[in-house]
Amino acid sequence: MLFREATTADIPRLQIIRHSVKENILSDPTLVTDELCALYLNERGKGWVCEVDGQVVGFSIVDLQEHNVWALFLLPEFEGQGIGKQLHRIMLDWYFRQTKETIWLGTDPGTRAESFYRRQGWRQKSIHGGSEIKFEMRYEDWLTESKAQIP
Repeated sequence: MLFREATTADIPRLQIIRHSVKENILSDPTLVTDELCALYLNERGKGWVCEVDGQVVGFSIVDLQEHNVWALFLLPEFEGQGIGKQLHRIMLDWYFRQTKETIWLGTDPGTRAESFYRRQGWRQKSIHGGSEIKFEMRYEDWLTESKAQIP
């Protein structure tokens, strides 16, 4: 496995991964354009990918302007292998080196993602967008959580 920064050249593969997920499915996939992905990768924040045998199988993107996790997705067949956890760690380590602002994300209730974020130390704050659970991670909590995860 190779973890590296995402580039605009990765966007076609990121789109394939985003559209392959079984949970947290986009209600309107046309809203997440290649241009929007490029904006988040190059201007609003940063992203990372995981490659297995030269193929991108997962990615994460964080938004510094709105202080949120914009994306963290894997091909379904690569779930449960620690890839999401590593992408999550890389992303939050970078985010909290840039700012100490609390970060948030939204995810559908009753999903593997909800369980994943709870295990990573995220705290449920409210409902977002009418149906998603809104989670938050404070800088201080990440320091505690990341020390527990780093060998």
